[in-house]
Amino acid sequence: MKQLVCITPKHFKYQTVENPFLTKGNAIIKVRNIGICGTDLHAFEGTQPFFNYPRVLGHELAGEIVDIETDAGFKIGEKVTIIPYFNCGNCVACLNYKPNCCTKLNVLGVHSDGGMAEYISVPIYALVHGGGLSFEELAMIEPLAIGRHAVSRAKVQASDIVLVVGAGPIGLGIIAFTKIMGAKVIVMDINTNRLAFAKENLAVSYTINPRTDNIIEKILEMTDGNMPSIIFEATGNQNAINNSFQYIAHGGQFILVGLQKGDIIFSHPEFHKREATLMSSRNATRADFEYVIDCIKKGLVNPTKFITHQVDFEDAKNNFESWINPENNVIKAMVSLK
Repeated sequence: MKQLVCITPKHFKYQTVENPFLTKGNAIIKVRNIGICGTDLHAFEGTQPFFNYPRVLGHELAGEIVDIETDAGFKIGEKVTIIPYFNCGNCVACLNYKPNCCTKLNVLGVHSDGGMAEYISVPIYALVHGGGLSFEELAMIEPLAIGRHAVSRAKVQASDIVLVVGAGPIGLGIIAFTKIMGAKVIVMDINTNRLAFAKENLAVSYTINPRTDNIIEKILEMTDGNMPSIIFEATGNQNAINNSFQYIAHGGQFILVGLQKGDIIFSHPEFHKREATLMSSRNATRADFEYVIDCIKKGLVNPTKFITHQVDFEDAKNNFESWINPENNVIKAMVSLK
């Protein structure tokens, strides 16, 4: 079979390897769609934490089962998506029902080779029934589940005023599930096209562009002087993270969803006097995946709206660099295999 390997930053190579074979507890999946996320783009750039080369990227996956144990609860030919965070099952996080932040977490396409290949072997426990969705929809479940997990962590209520910093795919997922909860949403991004996308596709009424707007003035105006009760940081940009602490309402929450390599710096007195809460949100759980699928089936979320660029697997290598360029207005790039 053919797979696409990131040999070193900005250097991809197609190579032919043996097809994976069935082993106990695993399933063989024919990959049909691969979503390209920030993790993949950062790995390509050489800025992704917790990463080693060479690596087969790809963890936003949809495919069909071609081989599996007969008593696994899945059938050959069935459409599935994959929870790409493989956990140990025995650590303190796993025993407390937090497999998404397992102490020995193995993320597909990050810590081990991922799904940019014709076939892949994955643990049966990581499979999720497709629920009648298309392959493209199923490849969007994982990034949407990350957004859903963050919203769940924050326990968003209809009474909340939420600021989402960053209108990339993860931020857009956070927006979608925040709006399902009935909360007021403000979106901040330096990319005017992404702000326009949020307005047009997610009915966002309140947007801020830090390059042209007075942020504090706009937020005070939009919140009647109260500031946001919940802030989701979805850029992974160090300056954006550090600056966003000043926007928290008294008694509010700051949820870190984006990831960067540096230190977080904020004023302790300002944070303390607010009795604010700081938390991180990592990956997603099976419950998040199933919630997203249910929302799509009910028509509450349309994941295909996020897909702005599509290429065949054979053309993925030559398109990666273009997906990083902001001028190309990429929201979600999708790779298809026949």
